[in-house]
Amino acid sequence: MDKTITILMKIWVRPPRDLHPLQREGLKLLSRLPREDHIAIHWSMAMAVYPFWGAVAAHVGRLLRLQGTAAASQVQRRVREQYGEKDTISRRVRYVLRSFVDWEVLKETSEKGIYTAGLSLTIDQVELIAWLAEAFLHAHPNGSVDLRTVLDSTSLFPFHLSKISAAHLVALSGRLDVLRHGLDQDLIMLRTENLPAAKGGGS
Repeated sequence: MDKTITILMKIWVRPPRDLHPLQREGLKLLSRLPREDHIAIHWSMAMAVYPFWGAVAAHVGRLLRLQGTAAASQVQRRVREQYGEKDTISRRVRYVLRSFVDWEVLKETSEKGIYTAGLSLTIDQVELIAWLAEAFLHAHPNGSVDLRTVLDSTSLFPFHLSKISAAHLVALSGRLDVLRHGLDQDLIMLRTENLPAAKGGGS
């Protein structure tokens, strides 16, 4: 319980300084949007503050998309390949998976350690999609990302984001930029003044 409180405090009360604008906008969205949309805001803010959360989610979402189930052992193996063979990694993966079940986005099956998809939510509120895209970029600080990669990301596996143009997305957020790449690829990125400082991967 103390660990959960610490995480929630870091997410909404004491986030890293570079996430303050994201946090403030997230709190506004929480006050305006229906309660059923709130999980997407909490999820994405957790991902921005704790990229490890998004890393586990990406592996879970990819497994669900490929085979309809996600085995804890498969998730553990893939995350260890990404972060290294450390005891703390296995413990953190277990904690995140348990959180996914508690949040009802994963359901336990009769077979121990095997999960199926739970709650699924369609997001069509354009301001929320723009905010989720910004949170995604903070969790994946790799410069620019193809908009389609964001909208279809397995790290957002509980949510189905309605399609939106990059121009519309950038018009909704003063903290995002768009770069046209080739004929049909729109890359989105954080504006320079909003680039995140390096964050740890722990959860």
